[in-house]
Amino acid sequence: MGGPSHSWAPAQAQQPRPWTKAEDKVFEAALVTFPQHVPNRWLYVAAQLPGRTPQEAWEHYQALVADIDLIERGLVEAPDSWDEDAAGSGGGRGRGGGSGSEERRRGVPWSEEEHRLFLEGLERYGRGDWRNISRWSVKTRTPTQVASHAQKYFIRQASAASRGDTKRKSIHDITIA
Repeated sequence: MGGPSHSWAPAQAQQPRPWTKAEDKVFEAALVTFPQHVPNRWLYVAAQLPGRTPQEAWEHYQALVADIDLIERGLVEAPDSWDEDAAGSGGGRGRGGGSGSEERRRGVPWSEEEHRLFLEGLERYGRGDWRNISRWSVKTRTPTQVASHAQKYFIRQASAASRGDTKRKSIHDITIA
């Protein structure tokens, strides 16, 4: 990753100013425009950010690298996008805009084996711990997919007593005996 170019003076000991969403967007674009091999990269990156020094840009980058490392090691959950534009203007909950010609991707149905692993994980980690169920029990599914499956499962179980055997069979009917 390489350290910063030291053609600029070190910053004075002062309280760091928080980065705004707009600054982060410009920062991300600057990282793409000025890749790692560019000499004096942090001078160029900081030049895109009025009021920011090359030292601040480099430190922000180091913090970003550290955050990504924690996410990849599973020590913290990846944040949702904080960019309102990414949520689309249709009022959906975090589902991006994209071009209108793209069809919504349908999920792959859960196998009986995945459902069995889900039930074992549910028993071991408890209701609501979708992250651990995903990580340690149903390794083929994300925490979001596990939570969605659980929601359908609990709805199906709650309505089982009142419906009798009138509905068609579902994987959600399978329980731990």
